[in-house]
Amino acid sequence: MSRIKFVNIWVNRCFRHDAAVKTRAPCFLLTGREYGERSSVSESDSTASRTRRPRAADIAARLRHEKEKQTAEVPVSPVQRRVSELKQFTQQLQSVHPNVFAKALYRSILYQDQHLIAINKPYGVPVYNTGGIRNSIAESLPVLAKIINNMQGGSQLHICHSLGKDSTGVLLLAKTEEACERVQSQIKLHQMDRKYMVVTVGVPVPSEGVIDIPIIEKEITGTQHHFKMGLSPLYRLTEEGDGLTRVRAHRQAHSAATQYRVLDSSSGCSLVELQPVTEVKHQLRVHMALALACPILGDHKYAYWNKLAPQKLPEGVLRRLGLEQSKTRYLPLHLHVRQIILPAVKGHCDLIVSCPLPKYFTTTLKRLQISLPEKP
Repeated sequence: MSRIKFVNIWVNRCFRHDAAVKTRAPCFLLTGREYGERSSVSESDSTASRTRRPRAADIAARLRHEKEKQTAEVPVSPVQRRVSELKQFTQQLQSVHPNVFAKALYRSILYQDQHLIAINKPYGVPVYNTGGIRNSIAESLPVLAKIINNMQGGSQLHICHSLGKDSTGVLLLAKTEEACERVQSQIKLHQMDRKYMVVTVGVPVPSEGVIDIPIIEKEITGTQHHFKMGLSPLYRLTEEGDGLTRVRAHRQAHSAATQYRVLDSSSGCSLVELQPVTEVKHQLRVHMALALACPILGDHKYAYWNKLAPQKLPEGVLRRLGLEQSKTRYLPLHLHVRQIILPAVKGHCDLIVSCPLPKYFTTTLKRLQISLPEKP
């Protein structure tokens, strides 16, 4: 007997029985065709529900939606938003895979020829590997060399000079050891010109000059034991206070000379161009903070001599930057290699490589209402 006839016979019996017994609830049944359709749909739904799995894209979209909803519900003050922006500069390149970091360096190439490569060194990334840091320039060079040579092995890159972890700007790499040695020789002979741009807290007086004071590493004792580079002057005031007298140079001190020029100033801060004549550790930071009493903005190491603490800023500067004093520790160091000039080699013209300022640097200048010169 077919399914349709069986269901119809059963329906007739059901309704005859219901007519005899009025107290019984009516029986609602489907026809054979509807029964078959509903059965097949339910079976397909159950099968699909068993086989269907959530996709990664759906999970990511749901989490992103929940995060945006939470962010929208919590009010964010201008200071919190500003601090969040500053945090991103120190964290964005330390959380990515080394191969992704090498690709970012490849996109930051400023100049390239058969001997040299100039890249825009990002903020917060050391040139050489240090403890607790995931990415560094030196460790990314093998991958960067492959990317430059279309993933062909055997090529190498060499670092010609160094920059501080928190410094930004032009960094030279050499494709051969000979080219690297040539650049390093030019640096030792003071033949390579480097122009830095810094934002200082305070206005240097006079507005242009040369700082020629040796630098020496000193030990700072106390509750925060640490080492800093400090000044080792060759002259001191006479006992009468009306003149200078020369003193014996310290054997461990390094000669250090820096040319400086104030480009613009406003709101108690200045945009200063620096040209180091010598190459000494933390030379520019020490000369600005200790010799001119105008520390570089974001230089928390040399904000105080006898302790390590976030840089203290005047109230007017804090208002301009949109920060509170308790949040100044998030300010990045405003020290940028704006331009490098290498002398001509074998009949070629001088090599001039310029680098744009990072976003946080230009944002600071805009907030402080300091104008940037059109040309480096």
